[in-house]
Amino acid sequence: MRTPVHVIQGNLEGVLDNVYEPTVDHISTTLEETRLLARLIDDLGTLSLAESGQLSLVKESVDVVEFLTDVASTFGSQAEAGGVDIEVEPGGSAPPVALRADVGRLQQVMGNLLANALRHTRRGGKITLRATSTQDGVRIEVEDTGEGIPPDDLPFIFDRFWRGDRSRSHAETAGGGLGLAIARRLVQAHGGQMDVSSEVGVGTTFSILLPDER
Repeated sequence: MRTPVHVIQGNLEGVLDNVYEPTVDHISTTLEETRLLARLIDDLGTLSLAESGQLSLVKESVDVVEFLTDVASTFGSQAEAGGVDIEVEPGGSAPPVALRADVGRLQQVMGNLLANALRHTRRGGKITLRATSTQDGVRIEVEDTGEGIPPDDLPFIFDRFWRGDRSRSHAETAGGGLGLAIARRLVQAHGGQMDVSSEVGVGTTFSILLPDER
């Protein structure tokens, strides 16, 4: 959180000291930093509530395939711009039954996973959203053909504030390294679990197992 605070402080001090002109562009840059800081604060609040078991969930019946189709549609324009295909697989001969879940929180989880997949999948690649029914519940997978995660990094990707690519600027990683930590905690708050498997140069699959309505 120090980075956006320092940028905001430096920009405002520069204006007061007549180092910078208070132009629209300069003010817009400072405003964007305040928005970044607000997102970090919101994320920390969500993570704190989830870790303490105090996160409120409003559960309802969710048709899993319909839900994944809506999520894919939401990211359709971004995927098209990046030259990446998003497909939804309905589960073959064992289509999943409905879930009882907080749709907003589940969208937050999937949004994070899809945003990451798009960020690390090159043009011409593919992201598959898959849902299958198992004896333990419903398994949702987000599989990409992206760059993959190095084996040494895999044990740490759900840690808060952890980022594998240290060269990326904070502007490019607006979640501040909290996205996957929050996603996993939200899944756990639903009584589920999240795992990941990956191979460098082949792709990554995030797997979510959630209780169904049976």
